[in-house]
This record gives sequence, C-alpha cells and structure tokens, in this order.
Amino acid sequence: GHKDTLSVSMETMLRHTEAVSRGAQTSLVIGDMPFLSYQTSDADAILNAGRFLSEGKAGGVKLEGGIEMAARIKKITEVGIPVMGHIGLTPQSVNMLGGYKVQGKTDSGAEKIMEDAKTIENSGAFSLVLEGIPAELGTKISRQLKIPTIGIGAGPGCDGQVLVLHDLLGLGGEFS
Repeated sequence: GHKDTLSVSMETMLRHTEAVSRGAQTSLVIGDMPFLSYQTSDADAILNAGRFLSEGKAGGVKLEGGIEMAARIKKITEVGIPVMGHIGLTPQSVNMLGGYKVQGKTDSGAEKIMEDAKTIENSGAFSLVLEGIPAELGTKISRQLKIPTIGIGAGPGCDGQVLVLHDLLGLGGEFS
C-alpha cells in the first residue's frame, strides 16, 4: 500500500519474510533489505542482515547497489550471511535516478552496470538481480558472470525471471 519502497520498515520486512519462510517448505527465501537498513554502516548492515536469518528465517538477503556496496557485501558474507546483489534500476535510489527509468541505455551506462555486476560477483554475492536494463545488456552480463542472474525487466537472457503480479495484471494504473 506504499507509493514506493522507501517507506517500508525493517520490522515490516522481517514479519513478511518470516511469514513467507513459515510457508515455504522447499524454496530459498531471500529477505529484501529495506532502505537505510544497510547503507549507514557495516555494523548496521551485518546486524540487520543477521536479523533476516535469525528472526525472518531467510536463507539470505538482497541489497541494492553496485561498486559502492562491494565492500559492504564482502563484510556481510564474511560473517556467513549469503547476499544477493541488485543493480540497474534500484528502487531505493529512485530519487537519485530521476524516476523509474531503464538504466544502461548509453555505452557509458552499460559499461558502469557491467563493472557493477563483475564487482558484486567478486565481492561474494551468490546471485544478482538485474532490473530495468536493456535486454542485450542483461544477456551480456548473464553470459559473463559465473553466478546466476535474475531479471526483472532485463530481457529473456537472464538465468531466471521475476514477474510482479500487479504488473502482469495491469493493477498499477499505468503501463509498465
């Protein structure tokens, strides 16, 4: 019911993750770390990621950001918490991106996203969400990485796909 993902709290995400984990018997559940739960410091990131495993019963966490989050991902994985990265269109940075717009359409933008992808892989992430990037770039990244990619608006060349129910059914009020 929020207008964006920035309003979602750590407590809300923990309770939702816990509910999903209780019902998921054979699926890997990933806790999506909310805005400001990991950006402020390594200590906050580790503590909050750990809460997703201990309280939310998740098998890992997802956080947004490229090169700027590489050291943080490394710190989280060093304490034994699996991390899924997320690059391209990163909803928690939507105000910095100028809105929900496809990223990596220029040569320099595509190079930056490719560099982000390789850096996230090298930081210890076990998989990577590619959101809102051109299909050709999604395919290129997926072919070059050893970790699996999950596309959300990144074309059919990714290793897996996310389809948001509200987008599929047109419940968002506008075309997406």
